[in-house]
Amino acid sequence: MAFGYPVLLELAGRRAVVVGELAVAAGKVEGLLAAGAAVTVVAPGPAAVLERLEAEPGVTVRRRAYRRGDLAGAFLCVAGSADPAVRAAVAAEARAGGVLVNVMDDVPNCDFAAPAVVRRGDLVVAVGTGGRAPALARRLRAELEGRFGPEWAELVDLVGEVRAATLGDLPDLEERARRWRAALDLAELERLVRAGRRDLAARRLRARLRPAGEPAPVGREAV
Repeated sequence: MAFGYPVLLELAGRRAVVVGELAVAAGKVEGLLAAGAAVTVVAPGPAAVLERLEAEPGVTVRRRAYRRGDLAGAFLCVAGSADPAVRAAVAAEARAGGVLVNVMDDVPNCDFAAPAVVRRGDLVVAVGTGGRAPALARRLRAELEGRFGPEWAELVDLVGEVRAATLGDLPDLEERARRWRAALDLAELERLVRAGRRDLAARRLRARLRPAGEPAPVGREAV
């Protein structure tokens, strides 16, 4: 299976290069910016998109065609070109320099596949098809966007805060994992967060994580 090992990369503060009009028009710059990368764009167009990107913090725009050496110092490159020679040249430079490369619609010149992504704060849901069916990945992304609404960004923050606050109470890794499996009622958390009852959601989650022997909260909270 092509691209069979899924991974999420840390791009904050790292340099990424986007090469070619096709990659720019496909929104590859915006995706990298959302991941925290500092992005250099090498493309003669589209003019309107480049003009907007030039105003973005963290973006450097070079309005010209790709030249060998453009990937120096990069961690990652995404490229798109109708010219097979350009695609091959970008991939060759990337691999010679240890730069991860994705050349759009050119699987042999890719080290990784760019999945269809749904972002809700720190929640990232990615769909890949090994490069075989991008239209299917986009369709599934649209369905997932409906399933995971904007409240999931807050839900992830809530769970992360509760986890950080209870780490000291649950030092044993296996016991911690067991309690979290039992405590996570996603339907309840989603319902309460959507209703604006974030504090109640956090209290209930913490109560279910309570180590054995710790006294239960006094009183009963209203639903």
